[in-house]
Amino acid sequence: MHNKKIIEILNDGRIHLSCELFPPKQGSELQNSLEIVNRIAAVKPSYMSVTYGAGGSTVGYSAALAKEVQDNGLPALAHLTCVKADEVKITEVLQQLQGHGVNNILALRGDIPADMQGDHQGSFAHASDLMRFVKEQGDFCVGGAAYPEGHPESGSLEQDIENTKYKVEAGVDFLVTQMFFDNTILYNYMFRLLRAGINVPVVPGIMPVTNAKQIIRICQLSGTKLPPQFRAMVEKFADKPEALKQAGIAYATGQIIDLISNGFDNVHIYTMNKPEIFKGIMDNLSEIVD
Repeated sequence: MHNKKIIEILNDGRIHLSCELFPPKQGSELQNSLEIVNRIAAVKPSYMSVTYGAGGSTVGYSAALAKEVQDNGLPALAHLTCVKADEVKITEVLQQLQGHGVNNILALRGDIPADMQGDHQGSFAHASDLMRFVKEQGDFCVGGAAYPEGHPESGSLEQDIENTKYKVEAGVDFLVTQMFFDNTILYNYMFRLLRAGINVPVVPGIMPVTNAKQIIRICQLSGTKLPPQFRAMVEKFADKPEALKQAGIAYATGQIIDLISNGFDNVHIYTMNKPEIFKGIMDNLSEIVD
């Protein structure tokens, strides 16, 4: 099971929920992160993705977390980013991941760290360049990012769709979307993708809100729009963390049920490393998810 390619999971006709982890910034917290892997794995996501810090700063911890995911019998989807990366470094990381049995990669451009000026490109200017390189290095299943509201730097939705076409031409197997809080945005986006001839599987990314300040900051960075009913919920419970968590899990559950009802069998959850959030959603969907 743990050596399964994500594309096989996405195409098997069953309903799957997956989730994302990020590694600690400091090595002292690695044990805590490994424990989080075990707690989430116990709730049985179909796979877990493992991010790494801006500029690849936590790549060693990411590999350790990916190994822990695989050791729990689940496929790990390891993130790789272009920023500061050269072909030698990426080859080393891919060999390390292969050594852990990881054969699923999410290839991203990555955020440019605030303290980094000038030439950040390394060997890869775009995610599509990295995807092509990873595909050449071995039998990897490669995913990419999709932006239902357009990437903040792409200038227009049309340009963003063009950039997504480059990813498909580079051999991307599937796409995972940036978070969104209004499913209509995703449905409109899917129409645009199909019209552009893009038909690789698209996995919607859902983030259950648990922290009012955090959600406002993330939306400012990503350009994600907040629908009125979501905004009202965040404002109502902003100073009641446990109530907001419960409301956020309920809102995300509603989004997921609507997505599944409209033919999206695979949903990726941005859990912000909180096992109880993934468990809350899985409990709500216990009769819906296989």
